[in-house]
Amino acid sequence: MAWESIHERLLVKSVDQDGALRPVGVLDNDSIRPTPSRQRTWTRLTYVFFWFSATANVSNLYASSTGVAMGLTMWEAIACSFAGQFLAGCLMALNGRAGAMYRIPFPVLCRSSFGPWGAFWPTFNRAAMSIVWNGVNVTQGAQCLYVFLHAIFPSIARIPDRMGSKSSLTTAQMICFLVYWLINCAFLVVPVPKMKKLIYIKVVVYYGGAFAMLGWVVSLAGGNPPGLRAPSEVQGEAKSWLICRFLFLGLASCGTFISNAADLQRYTRKPGDAILGQIISFPLSGLLVAVIGNIIAACSRSIFGELIWNPLVFLDKLMEGERYTPGNRAACAFISLAFVYSTVFSAIFENSIPAGNDIAALLPRYITVKRGFFICAVLSYAICPWYLLATASVFITFLSSYQIFLSAIAGILICDYYLIRRGWLNIPALYTSRSDGMYHFFHGFNLRGFGAYIVAVAPNFYGFLHQMGVKAPLGIQRFYFVAYPVGLLIALGVYYLGCFIWPPTGMEKTREWKEPKDYWDEFDPDRGDVETVEVVPVVVEGQKV
Repeated sequence: MAWESIHERLLVKSVDQDGALRPVGVLDNDSIRPTPSRQRTWTRLTYVFFWFSATANVSNLYASSTGVAMGLTMWEAIACSFAGQFLAGCLMALNGRAGAMYRIPFPVLCRSSFGPWGAFWPTFNRAAMSIVWNGVNVTQGAQCLYVFLHAIFPSIARIPDRMGSKSSLTTAQMICFLVYWLINCAFLVVPVPKMKKLIYIKVVVYYGGAFAMLGWVVSLAGGNPPGLRAPSEVQGEAKSWLICRFLFLGLASCGTFISNAADLQRYTRKPGDAILGQIISFPLSGLLVAVIGNIIAACSRSIFGELIWNPLVFLDKLMEGERYTPGNRAACAFISLAFVYSTVFSAIFENSIPAGNDIAALLPRYITVKRGFFICAVLSYAICPWYLLATASVFITFLSSYQIFLSAIAGILICDYYLIRRGWLNIPALYTSRSDGMYHFFHGFNLRGFGAYIVAVAPNFYGFLHQMGVKAPLGIQRFYFVAYPVGLLIALGVYYLGCFIWPPTGMEKTREWKEPKDYWDEFDPDRGDVETVEVVPVVVEGQKV
């Protein structure tokens, strides 16, 4: 009886439109159903600020600097980053349209193209990646917190280090990791629809700290650091390939945002509210952060005589030796505190929200999205990310090379929604495992989707192995520069060809766009307040449904 009581408490409770309890299946609970109308609170302004907020983190301050390290000029590297992020913004708008229209998360959307059981594969892949990167972001947040505490308590720098050379964090920074992790968990209790104010605050706080650091270091560098005018170190064919590499690297680095699009757009007030933020404010915010970060890095040569790309290392060096003055300490404390706050919400938006949706979809009877948030937090601590960052360089390279898998999934989802379904999804059928369901396919697996996935990954797999340390010829290395667009286009084309030869149930044979003006879930408690609900008739196997 004790076990039955515990089991009853663990079961997710879901309600219908009348507030009565309803059965929870293996594919369905309230948190992964279409977002209720009362929780659709994100407006067009929210999404504009959201993307300025999402790119507002420490790592993006030096994201485009890798191009400079490889031989491009600072402005060439920034231009490549901007172009790649503009393409990413367009793909986010495309891939997230179903989420904005039907208010469903990524794991549920995958069922249309992979099947109810087949969708567990892309869902599990993205969940694992989100958990690892959440740990990486928390580690970075701990470093921000250490700089803040170092500015206030000089004794923290004298704590003996017991972590060893294999850790990227010292003992003092590990204390900060625990504190920061608890802070991050505290904010996870805030419902996502109510994070609007926190998004607006983050934009002000982060850019306040970033511009403060920019003005400070530029004045220390004499107002005109020579690094801004450094010429390119490569020319000719090598430079052309380098530009190609970093342009599409700017796109591939946003692969998680592209796959997360439905998770973020499901909270929109109107389906079109998210478009402006993704296509315009996302690349503009990335451009602004890249410019700030590169100018800060360029000032390091004038101040320290060496190039320092990491702004946290930069801040800590500004407090070394004779520089540990009250003025420097106060400036570093306020700037690092702004970065601490910003990193908390970067981890939540980029990792916790997608991981929560994925984990909830993997076990809906026992896990809600909010429970998924905390499972992600616990697992991201358990994997000891401070060791991953310091010793597993091949593993980190593997994560950064995950683009070939994400691009294939994105291509399949885009093709399925726009070319196969013509914007129409049978939402109730996405939450059932019945063999007569529209998306059941072959025992719950859509072989067309998996076939397209394998074919799209195959051409880039040799280049992926090279990223893991396997030797490869120069042609393979260069081909991998365009791995993301190649994988996306191949997946889209092969999936469409497979559906053309073996049409799935619900495939639209006409060019007519079938998307409704708005969608109301059958269990939405406010649905009864709607005077008219548009019903779009669709012909399935000779019958209108």
